[in-house]
Amino acid sequence: MSLLTSHLTVNPITNYGNRMTRVVTHAVQGNLTPLPNVRNVIAVASGKGGVGKSTTAVNLALALARDGARVGILDADVYGPSQPRMLGLLGRSPESRDGKTFEPLVAHGLETNSIGFLVEEERPVIWRGPMVTQALQQLAFQTNWHDLDYLIVDLPPGTGDIQLTLTQKVPLAGAVIVTTPQDIALADARKGLKMFEKVGVAVLGVIENMSTFICPCCQKETAIFGEGGGERLAAETGVPLLGRLPLHAQIREEADGGRPTVVAAPDSVLAERYQSIARRLAEVLAARPKDQRGIFGSIVVEKK
Repeated sequence: MSLLTSHLTVNPITNYGNRMTRVVTHAVQGNLTPLPNVRNVIAVASGKGGVGKSTTAVNLALALARDGARVGILDADVYGPSQPRMLGLLGRSPESRDGKTFEPLVAHGLETNSIGFLVEEERPVIWRGPMVTQALQQLAFQTNWHDLDYLIVDLPPGTGDIQLTLTQKVPLAGAVIVTTPQDIALADARKGLKMFEKVGVAVLGVIENMSTFICPCCQKETAIFGEGGGERLAAETGVPLLGRLPLHAQIREEADGGRPTVVAAPDSVLAERYQSIARRLAEVLAARPKDQRGIFGSIVVEKK
């Protein structure tokens, strides 16, 4: 005689955006298995440097957390880690309780890990590709993340070893492309977007950063890098334009000071722009296919 028992995974309810929402695990690329204790990993990428990707990534993570989600941020920019400074954690190091895994540091409600916690800020990381990819895998898989709805991964710019390793080894629910409006940035952003498509990672949307410059004296907005670039890229590739962000001294100053805009000025217009983009991102992800493996449960046969 046998007893059949069905084991189902039930995700907790999150108070998200003033409404009760169940944040579920979404499908990832290939046959990869979602990270333990992480429902959705989202990569934030750019085709070239200098477009404000890291600042955008940390403010998106903070905006998701402000809406009630449990969020972490993984700084995967091994050569130029910036999250330790942006989160006000310079000089801190993650604890290892077993000599094999890391306990993430916490700042402003975000769990985080970065190679920047393991090397001095001014010390260059002079590593070849295999060392970089190994470090990335250790940071992703050997950090004890604690029941996260979203893990935001701040990627380095380009389409090199780190990006390839991430798409081959780390289960991604999707990716976000950050660009500025000018043609040279858009050309590189297209390459990054196509890279994710080739490896089967869903691109959840485009964010146009530095869309206008806001004068600190008169508050006039000027499109110094051109207009409509992000919108054109989204239209050409069929992915959503999640939103536009201005070039503003306040954003830079607050990130440099270890308190990004969403926590430093939560009621500001700038913080509301990040909040709007984060909510749009969550909506786009929610419409994606879910991870089906836990729906029907597993059958365990117990003999009596």
